[in-house]
Amino acid sequence: MKGTVLAGILLAVLGCAALVYQGFTYTTHKTVFQVGPVTATERVHHSVPLSPILGVAAILGGLALVYVGRKN
Repeated sequence: MKGTVLAGILLAVLGCAALVYQGFTYTTHKTVFQVGPVTATERVHHSVPLSPILGVAAILGGLALVYVGRKN
């Protein structure tokens, strides 16, 4: 398989995942206070939304790469 076709398939799959999940979340730990050996931490949840336009653009770009790769 050519690299262009493989990149196009990967981009289209990532675009589909972006449409299905519409973003991702991750957790960080923040130290609230520390007194001697005793520490208190807080879990902070962050979410990163992904626009559906981004997913559609990735799918269309991936399909275009597959088409160009198959044509050559």
